[in-house]
Amino acid sequence: MPDRIMFVQLKTGYDTDMGPAWISKVRFSNKWKRASWQGRTLQRRQGGEEGNFIDIETGEMFWVSGPHRDQRDTRYSNVEPEISEDVRESYEAFLKGAPLPGRENG
Repeated sequence: MPDRIMFVQLKTGYDTDMGPAWISKVRFSNKWKRASWQGRTLQRRQGGEEGNFIDIETGEMFWVSGPHRDQRDTRYSNVEPEISEDVRESYEAFLKGAPLPGRENG
């Protein structure tokens, strides 16, 4: 299962792009249809602006995507993500131009 540093935002219960967000490690299944994140199992879902993953236990919707260097990870808000300590160094290097771990070739 590949691990990636990702932007994750809770969509359920919040106005557009106003939910809490994180920059943290997400472990994906080989076919990228499931993800493990902070003890949760997320299932990819098709379509919809609410979220592209759903927590299979709680039904909460999440948006999971690669982080942007310009830190404009949300479309309509200025929510600042909480950065997990285990990815902080790699994420800060990414913001300065380095590739994310596992993405050295694109």
